[in-house]
Amino acid sequence: MTKTFNPLILAITLVLISGFVLAGMDSLAKELTKTFSVLQVTWARYFFHAIFVTLIFSLQGHRDFLTPKAPKIQILRGFCMVGITASLYYAIQFISLAEATTIMYLSPLLITLLAGVFLGESIGKQHLIAVALGFIGILFITKPGFQNVNFAMLVALFAAFILALYFLLTSKVKHIDNPRTSLFYSSIIGAIGLSLLLPLGWKNPSLNQFLLLISMGALGAIGHFLLIKAYSLSPASSLSPYLNSQVIAATLFSIFLFADVLQWSFFVGTSLILIAGLYLWFYEHVNIQ
Repeated sequence: MTKTFNPLILAITLVLISGFVLAGMDSLAKELTKTFSVLQVTWARYFFHAIFVTLIFSLQGHRDFLTPKAPKIQILRGFCMVGITASLYYAIQFISLAEATTIMYLSPLLITLLAGVFLGESIGKQHLIAVALGFIGILFITKPGFQNVNFAMLVALFAAFILALYFLLTSKVKHIDNPRTSLFYSSIIGAIGLSLLLPLGWKNPSLNQFLLLISMGALGAIGHFLLIKAYSLSPASSLSPYLNSQVIAATLFSIFLFADVLQWSFFVGTSLILIAGLYLWFYEHVNIQ
């Protein structure tokens, strides 16, 4: 009896794996920022990512990724990515990877607010409930009352806002440029821009450290390739809930790799943010149906 291929199952599997791959990249960044500047680590993430992407697309015979149809939006997306990564890598020097990643995952809820403000989209009661629930979750993570709030947490929250803007720009350009172009420009802008600034924060790495810096770019490329493949197999609306795998992976890495002691408030806050995201997804998914 021949088994029927289920593209949704494969797509979900790829998304779950990508979450662990990207969390692994951020774990390397956390370790490397103990020795190197945020500038150098962020540069490595994009420089080697750009090299891997260019080589793979070229070997596949693609050339269309070099010429965007919406260059201004692609360049702005690239700058957003640099801002997101630099902010995240600054934050994880002072707070756990789990905390920083969870705060970043507030971005789907922030998209709702930004879409209402900048795109004039209507914000329903369900959207407001989800956003409020997510922000309550943030209060738990940063400690109720903000009496122990860390500046690094605010930087991670800033990164979440930029990530929401990045998603909006990506949504705007996805019907104009193909995914290869978007992936290439997400990395090449950071590679070029940060290369110009690199003399301000360069430290010579050892061979092992240099290999780790290269590995960051490789993991970034692999993680995003997995996501692109997943979205080619199944609609984004079906895969959104599984993007939370990166939060789970970051939490596991924080506990087992960095021996971080996470408080009860973190788990309560994380649960609220994930529930808010799933609630918003369910509401929108049911409406689309």
